[in-house]
Amino acid sequence: MLASERDAPSAVRDPSELWRVHVADSLAGLEFPELGSAERVADVGSGAGLPGLVIAAALPDAGVDLIESVGRKCAFIERAASRAAIANVRVVCERSEAWALGEGRQAYDAVTARAVGRLSTLAELASPLLGDGAALVAWKGRRDPDEEDELARAAARLAMEPVEIRWVGPYAGSRNRHLHLMRKSGPTPDELPRRPGVAKRRPFGK
Repeated sequence: MLASERDAPSAVRDPSELWRVHVADSLAGLEFPELGSAERVADVGSGAGLPGLVIAAALPDAGVDLIESVGRKCAFIERAASRAAIANVRVVCERSEAWALGEGRQAYDAVTARAVGRLSTLAELASPLLGDGAALVAWKGRRDPDEEDELARAAARLAMEPVEIRWVGPYAGSRNRHLHLMRKSGPTPDELPRRPGVAKRRPFGK
C-alpha cells in the first residue's frame, strides 16, 4: 500500500526499500524487552502506522493504539490494518495531549514514537500516557548531545528517566539509527499534558 497508493504518507516507493526503511526499522524497537513484553502500547504521531502497525503485527497479544491527529493518515492506517488483518490495533484520531486527558491517561505499558520531535518533547508527550515504571522507546537518527542534555535537564520535571541509548544501524533503515529508552519515574506531573503543540514549540529543558 505504501508503494502503490499515490497519497500514501511515505516518500519511499520501492517495495524492497520500504521493507528495510520502514518495516525492519520498526521491528528494531523489539530489541528492548520493555516493548516486547508490553500488553498495552501507544504509538504517538503514528503517521503511516509506523512503527505501531508493525509492532502490532509482531505482538498479536498486545493492544496497540495508534495516535495520529491528521485525518487522511488515520484513514490510511485503518485501511492498512484492515487489509493486513491486524486485529489488535485501534486508531485514535486526535492529538496525544487530548487523549492523555481522558481514556489514555496512564493507560500504557509502553509508548513508541518515530520521527516525531525532540527527545524532551517526546518524553513530555509520553509521560501522561505511561503508567509508573512504564517505558518510552523513541526512534532517532544521529546522536545529538545538545538534545540529550536538554532531556536530562527536563527529566525530573517530566517524571521521565533516560535509561539507555542503543545503536541499531545494522538492522534498521538508517545507518545512524539510535533508539532511546526512557522510563516513567513517578506520578504524572500535574502540569501535564500542556496544551496541544506547546511541547514542540517550548520544550522543557531549553
